[in-house]
Amino acid sequence: MKISTLSRACAMLSASLILAACSSSHQGLSSQVAPGTASLPVLSADEAANFTAKNYLAFGGPSMQVQQQGWFPKLASTDGAKTDFVVGPQLGTDGAAYSNVQQAVNAALAVRNHGERIFIKILPGTYNGAVYIPAGAPPITLFGAGNSSADVTLAQGLEASAAPAVYRSTVSPAGQFLPGDRAFYMFQNCATLTTDTIGTGCTATVWSQSSSLQLQNLTIGNSLLDTVDGGDHSAVALRTDGDNIILDNVRLIGRQNTFMANTANIHNQTDNSRYSRVYVHNSLIVGDVDYVFGRANAVFDHVEFHTVSSRGVKQASVFAPNTPAAAPYGFLVIDSNLTGDRGFEQAAKAKMGRAWDAEGASSQLVIRDSSFDNSYDQMNPWGASVFSGQPFAGNVPKDEKQQRNLNDTNFNRLWQYNNVLTQPAK
Repeated sequence: MKISTLSRACAMLSASLILAACSSSHQGLSSQVAPGTASLPVLSADEAANFTAKNYLAFGGPSMQVQQQGWFPKLASTDGAKTDFVVGPQLGTDGAAYSNVQQAVNAALAVRNHGERIFIKILPGTYNGAVYIPAGAPPITLFGAGNSSADVTLAQGLEASAAPAVYRSTVSPAGQFLPGDRAFYMFQNCATLTTDTIGTGCTATVWSQSSSLQLQNLTIGNSLLDTVDGGDHSAVALRTDGDNIILDNVRLIGRQNTFMANTANIHNQTDNSRYSRVYVHNSLIVGDVDYVFGRANAVFDHVEFHTVSSRGVKQASVFAPNTPAAAPYGFLVIDSNLTGDRGFEQAAKAKMGRAWDAEGASSQLVIRDSSFDNSYDQMNPWGASVFSGQPFAGNVPKDEKQQRNLNDTNFNRLWQYNNVLTQPAK
């Protein structure tokens, strides 16, 4: 599948962003040759053989190690599924019993169903407000009932610098989250902060701490978008903390920190006892600064990452994985497209990513069998580290006989393999 290239105007929350399917995104022959350079390290075929979706998704979950059973993502079919919860703009129309997505989630959480999957259908329309799914919820599928992922939009506008009072008035202006609701503690954690600002994690439009969440055929956006300048304005669209998360035919629209693929920290910020796994397929993610980030093991398969210049940020970048240093796998991008808008036609180019160097992290990322356009810095695709500002340093052997350690954390673990340069930015 190849997703059509998007213009800057299309990067808003609008129906003009529609996924167009075709065969593979990888066209032409790659000019990338191992070992590459210190600024652009390239894997050999033998080295790349270890970095597959199967190997990534077999690692992590309940512990920071390879699981015997692994995880093979299987999307639950919504065709013919029993749907007890329907959300729509007008109550009573097409079976809609709820006009608010969180109301339907709360109702689903109140059902004793012995762990069976719950399907929540969302009819075409735009739904403003936060959606929270707490840890321990049964498997939930949120799916849009439109003809495309553009027909159903979940949106809210919050940024990390917002005060707790602004958070409360934005997320629960009419008592959407009340004591006794299972998701109330998630709201309460952010609403009662004693700090001046709420921080990145509390800005999410959709925030799920539950495992086995599946999102299908819908759009999730942080509607802050270009209402702010090109400074530091972290604003998450989707945050997932649980294990075995699947996104299929989903659009995530934002600017800085659009998608937080994360692992919930139960004990403290450096808890390595669990490592959540995420699989994203046939989807679109839009942003400008570190817009795919977080501490999770994530595979992106047939995804378009579209970088926009509309805010005029100083340095645009796609990925910033917060990979634990002990984990050999962080983010994997396969058969995907990295595109950008016409703001990157001249000297200013976007970076494919940069290292997250806080909380004991050592970012790990492989982009393979994919394509990128000339929005990106081809010779120096990786930016300086997020927090320390340390320049990128790739692991390149000193001679042909030296075998490099791909997990040597003295170097940055950001790799490419078999990628091609395609069409210019649009």
